Amino acid sequence: MSRLSRFSASQSLERFRRQLANVDALPQLCVLGVVSGLVTGALMVVFRSLLALGGWLLFPDNDPEAFEALAPLLRVAMPLLAVLLIGAWMWRMPASGRQIGVLHVIDRLTYQQGRFPIRNWFTQWWVGVVSVIGGLSAGREGPAIHLGAAAASGLGQRLRLPHNSLRVLVACGTAAGISASFNTPIAGVIFAMEVVMMEYTIVGFMPVILASSMGAVVAQLVYGPDPAIGVPDLHLRSLLDLPWIVVSALVIGLLAGLFVRVSRLGRRFEQIPMALRFALAGVVVAAVAGWYPQVQGMGYDTLQATLSGSVAVDVLLAVAIGKLLLTAGTVACGIPVSIIGPILVIGGAAGALCGLAGQALLPMEASDPALYAMLGMAAMMGAVLQAPLAALMALLELTHNPSIIMPGMLAVVVAGLTARQLCRCDGFFISVTRHGLHPLQQPLMQALSRVSVPAVMERNFVRTSRMVTCDQARALLERGPVWILIMRSSDDKPTLALKAADLARAMMEESMEESIEAPGAMIDLLEVPGQRLEMAPIHLQATLSEAFERLNDQAVDALYVEHGHRPRQKRISGIITRGAIERYYRLNDVQASG
Repeated sequence: MSRLSRFSASQSLERFRRQLANVDALPQLCVLGVVSGLVTGALMVVFRSLLALGGWLLFPDNDPEAFEALAPLLRVAMPLLAVLLIGAWMWRMPASGRQIGVLHVIDRLTYQQGRFPIRNWFTQWWVGVVSVIGGLSAGREGPAIHLGAAAASGLGQRLRLPHNSLRVLVACGTAAGISASFNTPIAGVIFAMEVVMMEYTIVGFMPVILASSMGAVVAQLVYGPDPAIGVPDLHLRSLLDLPWIVVSALVIGLLAGLFVRVSRLGRRFEQIPMALRFALAGVVVAAVAGWYPQVQGMGYDTLQATLSGSVAVDVLLAVAIGKLLLTAGTVACGIPVSIIGPILVIGGAAGALCGLAGQALLPMEASDPALYAMLGMAAMMGAVLQAPLAALMALLELTHNPSIIMPGMLAVVVAGLTARQLCRCDGFFISVTRHGLHPLQQPLMQALSRVSVPAVMERNFVRTSRMVTCDQARALLERGPVWILIMRSSDDKPTLALKAADLARAMMEESMEESIEAPGAMIDLLEVPGQRLEMAPIHLQATLSEAFERLNDQAVDALYVEHGHRPRQKRISGIITRGAIERYYRLNDVQASG
């Protein structure tokens, strides 16, 4: 490639970055959404292929979920080996390197603007495959979300895109991961916006929709158009079912509250050595698996059998209660398994039990227990995650039956209210609150996170030293700057900003004119009457929310925006003041309310 071509490509990429810094960079974000959806879909194919390889190596039917077909001794030993392999991987890792899954995605989005460490990404591959193949109660959706979100964000980091676009890329990877895992593109979009981003905006929706669609396209090219779970044709037989659906949803809401409460016992287990916690989780899973192997793995085969009505009542009880406690207990012991798949299976089993009880009470009018199983899946997902729309969209896409939405809405709302109000449980992934709100739920921080500093910063400035001659001062003012940056003699002294208008006004005063006309006279810019702002540095890729937090942390009123990655090659691109951020927020708030 010629030097001219490289320069042209560099200029095009720089222009692309500047466009992405604005809040309305929709076409550019849509392009990134398509690319991230294709990348995430390909990663999910690789992940599912690894699970299939494990099934081919270890299971008689080449099915990684067929734990029932294994010899009892082998299926009891597998969870013990799984926790040993996971523990060996994580033993030398620092605490920060052990964080994976959806919780990790939300944490990085909240506090790191969607930037992911590579070591956690590799940990997710290892833990995701070993936990499912090894017979722990775990799903593949958490790994799909983490792997997709980190890969999409990594694409943006590689291109050095502004951080506001990284946030959208995280949502794109999340949606595509869910879509490729379940073949439910709408549910993937709603999950990304409702659980991960915690906001709904047009600029956010469109790229995420494209990413979710592309993830589904890749998955369908490899696995076909059928959803992950085959669902029979289900209909509400009578409106007399509605009171029993409410009761069933109440029970499932209590189970959801129990799940969240048990999983959060991990805060009390932190003092126990990791080896003991991991061993405890492995032993308990192994003990239950000896009698009921249906509690192991993802459990989709058990869920499929539940919907067909071929699962015994004792197995349903073991799945509804045993798998619930095993999954939550595994999380509490510090093993970061995915919980989304298991809670769907748990909800399906609990719903089927409620349906069987309904048939006993109203043998002529009660609907099929499979209908209650589907409603239980949606109710459990909605209650545990506090994501009612995502649960309803998953229900609709899995059943392809609009008539199930009305009872589904009733079940999801009742279960969600029960978990939230009676059990006092927020969403499973909302573990950090501030004044009752997660940071991503605060309107100010949401609005400021949608745009990067280049969209607001003042580019019209000049740099100079503290002492200047009269001619140098006039030359500075002839450039028509808004701000004059006063560079200090040492790094421990803060950079200051002076309004150019203050220097011009001072030079017009008679006392100043007399002093600067003397031969060799120097002007001390620190002595010029006017307001001087202490400044701290911030990177060009940062969002306004990062700038706002840095202003508060450094107790300054302005920031100078640095461009470049090498310390000696950094240059200042602009200035952003607290007032500029406040004006941006007020302007957008007025436009939104109008």
